[in-house]
Amino acid sequence: MRLRVPVRGPAALKVLAAAGAAAAPVQLVWGDPSEPPRAPLRPPWAPALELESGAVLFSPNAICQFFFLCRGDEPTDLGNQWLEWEATELQPAAAAALYARLVLGRRAPEAVQALREPLAHIEQSLARTGAAFLAGDTPSVADVVVWGTLFPVVQEESSLPGELQALRTWFQNMTLSEACRDAADAVLMPKALLEFKSYLQRQPPPCLAMQRATSNEPEEEEGSERALTEDEIAAAADAWARGAAALPKPWQPQKPVLPVEGMRNVLITSALPYVNNVPHLGNIIGCVLSADTFARYCRLRNWNTLYVCGTDEYGTATETKAVEEGLTPQEICDKYNAIHADIYRWFDISFDCFGRTTTPSQTTIAQDIFERLLVRGFLLQDTVEQLQCEGCQRFLADRFVEGTCPFCNYEEARGDQCDKCGKLINAVELKSPQCKLCRGVPVVKPTQHLFLDLPKLEPRLEAWLEQSWATGDWTANARYITRSWIRDGLKPRCITRDLKWGTPVPLDGFRDKVFYVWFDAPIGYLSITANYTEQWERWWKNPQQVELYNFMAKDNVPFHSVIFPCSLLGADDNYTLVNHLIATEYLNYEDGKFSKSRGVGVFGDMAKDTGIPADIWRFYLLYLRPEGQDSAFSWSDLMLKNNSELLNNLGNFINRAGMFVCKFFGGTVPSMVLTPDDKRLLARVTLELRQYHQLLEKVRIRDALRCILSISRHGNQYIQVNEPWKRIKGDEKDRQRAGTVTGVAVNMASLLAVMLQPYMPSVSLAIQGQLRIPPDCFVLSHDFTCTLPAGHRVGTVSPLFQKLEPDRVEALRRRFGGGQPEELAVEPQAKPAPPAPETLVAPTDPQRLQELAQEVARQGNHVRQLKANKAEKAQIEVEVAKLLALKQQLALAEGRSPEVPAPKGKHKK
Repeated sequence: MRLRVPVRGPAALKVLAAAGAAAAPVQLVWGDPSEPPRAPLRPPWAPALELESGAVLFSPNAICQFFFLCRGDEPTDLGNQWLEWEATELQPAAAAALYARLVLGRRAPEAVQALREPLAHIEQSLARTGAAFLAGDTPSVADVVVWGTLFPVVQEESSLPGELQALRTWFQNMTLSEACRDAADAVLMPKALLEFKSYLQRQPPPCLAMQRATSNEPEEEEGSERALTEDEIAAAADAWARGAAALPKPWQPQKPVLPVEGMRNVLITSALPYVNNVPHLGNIIGCVLSADTFARYCRLRNWNTLYVCGTDEYGTATETKAVEEGLTPQEICDKYNAIHADIYRWFDISFDCFGRTTTPSQTTIAQDIFERLLVRGFLLQDTVEQLQCEGCQRFLADRFVEGTCPFCNYEEARGDQCDKCGKLINAVELKSPQCKLCRGVPVVKPTQHLFLDLPKLEPRLEAWLEQSWATGDWTANARYITRSWIRDGLKPRCITRDLKWGTPVPLDGFRDKVFYVWFDAPIGYLSITANYTEQWERWWKNPQQVELYNFMAKDNVPFHSVIFPCSLLGADDNYTLVNHLIATEYLNYEDGKFSKSRGVGVFGDMAKDTGIPADIWRFYLLYLRPEGQDSAFSWSDLMLKNNSELLNNLGNFINRAGMFVCKFFGGTVPSMVLTPDDKRLLARVTLELRQYHQLLEKVRIRDALRCILSISRHGNQYIQVNEPWKRIKGDEKDRQRAGTVTGVAVNMASLLAVMLQPYMPSVSLAIQGQLRIPPDCFVLSHDFTCTLPAGHRVGTVSPLFQKLEPDRVEALRRRFGGGQPEELAVEPQAKPAPPAPETLVAPTDPQRLQELAQEVARQGNHVRQLKANKAEKAQIEVEVAKLLALKQQLALAEGRSPEVPAPKGKHKK
């Protein structure tokens, strides 16, 4: 194969480094600088790999990956994610940095500033995993590609910020590798850089829109950088003059909310939270809060909107929790459904219906979909090998098994998925499996199960996806994850489980089984709607009139983009399928992960105990919503954003605007005579308002929040420049100017109250009350209009926010930094004294191991029985201590550490 590389251009670096690293047998051909591109629309600096078959690869990343494939390196999900991130996030930023360095003549450290966010992402990923390289402990194609994009800008690790230690070490290791060093020597010759500089000088400056979209920091005020046109200014002044009469009248739907012909009917769901745990801040922002913000925006737009959610109550997770707490599964569901509902009520989540999946409607609808799939030939029956615990005398569903991941050797992988590498697992593939109930070693036994025939449904799925992607808004990670599933080829998916707690399978020979939770759970959206209204099919069997938005964290994507749609497509009953799949990345806590067992992080039932209002939590979570990459909750950053953005920016402006009306004009909005400067401000605010709409229509929730803060910054600057507190003391002209500035400012505050409602509903309501904004003005249009005209009387104005003090924040950081009880609502168990240090010994003989395992199983069952019978607390504590002692003996006999494993944190949904 021939690798044709132009002498100019940064892409040559990565392909040469990849060829060297993979020892690819290529014939290198240097292209002529004046040679035209090898394909239409390709930039002249793009390389080309000509294969023996005659095919040609033009994408630099595809070429790099092909070299590693030839070496026998199979692509991994993590590696593919890095390649996609490099193409969509890193490349635009690197292009801007290279432009700054070569064309604008900036020094390397200054040019690197354009890479601040991508570099922080690499640092965070390396530090979190502890691996030496991006996708593991050995260099992969991802390392070569990312290094190749960074090196032309950075060249020496000394150009990187000093605090990015993990990144600097990685970059140095890559630069010192023979393949990368040879590629740099061959490509980055002074002559080549000069030619590439000449090429860049003829191109428009790179756009950094993608980098700004993924930043967690406020946007610079772009409006100040763009000159307004006279037409924009005139249009803004005309819209202002039309006043509130030009606003659409707020839509009040009938109850229950049903689709209305001729209107935009929006159906919103957020991933059903597992009923067996308390949601933490990452769960809340990933699902219900994001969906709630969008639902509130839709209602302000007069779109006919229904938002449904509820607890996912069937499956192994519920049975496991019931065993832990000595309750029945139904009691667990009742308890935690109430806990979830209370948490979401406190966070002001505006569900139209918050339900649950343990209902007759769930059984009816799930069994109907199953039977339609069965009749249409989309179900298979097969014998599978499954783990059976002889101590518990039951087949073990996936989540009743833990062991070592067969892919990455993570020692706490679940029987269905590894939390470290993210791969789906068949429980029998686990190394060293253990029963979660008794810690016994399960054995493999055959059992009959039913499978959804995904390969047979694949053509329907692909046709639907093509249409949905073309017309809907799917986040980049949702598209990527879905593509990766389809690229690898779909396989039949088991939809039944050997459990008691679940929706019964209505088929002879399988009536002792239930549906697998990931076949069953998404049907909960339908059944919850059916419990809300008997006319639920008008939402769920009406794709012609209904737009469906699904909100979730990225780990839920395959079930909503492949398995659930395949179930509905196969049922062939005109079901409404998702048009817009909105998936977030993960929210971490400070420098690590949320963990209920270790007392790390803020969970939903604890947030209100901090004394920080719900709207402050909403604001901060939405401010750092992980839209393009993982983000991290930080107490110091929460304090900073509260004190700067809310108190000093937003709250300061709204309070000053209202106070000026009260103090200078007796509580009545004064008359306004607009100057050209005022009209330019109206146009500037209108631009921000329209950007807010554009972003929220694309469900860019975090970025739209920046528009609100930008408007308040414009307002503060407007007040500071015009100084109405001074002008009110002057002559008639000055007093008139003070009145105009005050009137415009208080109308900006009125607009902000409406724009803020999806984000901070209580604060929005408080502003509405203080300024006495008419209810008919609580609707969003695309124009900034005068909703509080001269003569309008405002109410009592008071501060909206309070300062967070460092000592209080530090106390909260310590409180949530570890050491809390695992479950505040669960009766604490006796803690055994720490075992005396012992020397690990070689494993005991197999017979003794089996005896100890059986004793552990028997004692575990005895403890569970005592809890179920509500025995005396003291008696339970004694028996628990015996169980822990037996487990320690078993661990020593197996040659393991005698420490009893701590309960594992729940995988976020």
